[in-house]
Amino acid sequence: MKLYIGNRKYSSWSFRPWLAMKVAGLAFEEELIPLDFPAGNPAIRAVSPTGRVPVLRDGDLVIWESLAIMEYAAELAPSLWPADRAARALARAVSHEMHVGFGALRAECPMNMGRVPGTIEVSDAVRADVGRIEAIWAECLARSGGPFLFGAFTNADAMFAPVINRLEIYALSDHEAVRRYSETMKALPEWQEWETAARAEPWIVAEDEA
Repeated sequence: MKLYIGNRKYSSWSFRPWLAMKVAGLAFEEELIPLDFPAGNPAIRAVSPTGRVPVLRDGDLVIWESLAIMEYAAELAPSLWPADRAARALARAVSHEMHVGFGALRAECPMNMGRVPGTIEVSDAVRADVGRIEAIWAECLARSGGPFLFGAFTNADAMFAPVINRLEIYALSDHEAVRRYSETMKALPEWQEWETAARAEPWIVAEDEA
């Protein structure tokens, strides 16, 4: 298998399946295609039908959407979803909510693994998004007992991983559940591998610098 990703510093959608597959212990190659062209890197079109990353290739199979890649990974590593049926349904529900929602947070506070933490002015819509995320995390951790959202690491944790960076670097939350969960996620060796590589990247994408 080969996973094509964008800049580690900014590409939240690449981070999600990469982290899931790494934590699950799946063997795969990776290739980074820099997102440093004003109109997108034309090299992406050679591997992606949508012109976007991430993309997973497994033999002749091409999967071009993050959550679909993670569902495919869970077929190979079933631990990426909870074993309990009810917990699995909830994990999928919060993952899909992350996939389609929180537009204000995405737009105003892009993931940036190289940014020095500091506050910025944000809209009420961002505050509402943060409040909903705090509620999801607190409820999931209370239900499962932690340390991850559903006890052990799952795709749900991978889906929310970029949010941990956002809440930290823009100083958006002082919620206790956010603090504890962020510490758990950032302690993962796989997280630290991604972050270290991100900080070493030479590319600056102006539109992703809030």
